Amino acid sequence: MDAADIADDLAHVLLTSQQVSDRVADLAAQIDADYAGRELLMVGVLNGAMMVMSDLTRAMKSHCYIDWMAISSYGSGTQSSGVVRILKDLTTDITGRDVMIVEDIIDTGLTLSYLIQNLRSREPASIEVMTMFRKPDAITSAVDVRYVGFDIPTEFVVGYGLDFDGRYRNLKDVATLAPHVYS
Repeated sequence: MDAADIADDLAHVLLTSQQVSDRVADLAAQIDADYAGRELLMVGVLNGAMMVMSDLTRAMKSHCYIDWMAISSYGSGTQSSGVVRILKDLTTDITGRDVMIVEDIIDTGLTLSYLIQNLRSREPASIEVMTMFRKPDAITSAVDVRYVGFDIPTEFVVGYGLDFDGRYRNLKDVATLAPHVYS
């Protein structure tokens, strides 16, 4: 879906699909270099990270393993509920493995902080984080993020895996959702 297809639902486009694609390629090259000669397990956080995980792993030139988790601190609205739940756990034992958490976006950092703590208890060799988008002004829970695609303003954005109430994930661009859609 292109921004033009749903122009009435969007306030403005923050990042074009080309900008996102170019940044994914840069991140893939950096991860390849940093993990050269190591076996990396990429853990995608569903549902939002499905786009970035797919594009990132396909852009990489080295082998990697893939697994998925689904955790949530959001309800159906635009604000975090403050309660973190695991909806789908890993199927892979991460003991002694190099793990990279792949996120779509970091808002408050609450969900990611919980996830890191949970995975550390499983004794991996290392844990790093890659997020496609980060809202630095919204972070309330300190998290160490090694790879960041873009820092974005604290606005409600959709596209490239980011949704509002399950919609807009398949928007190729990243855009600010018009207030009339969620008010």
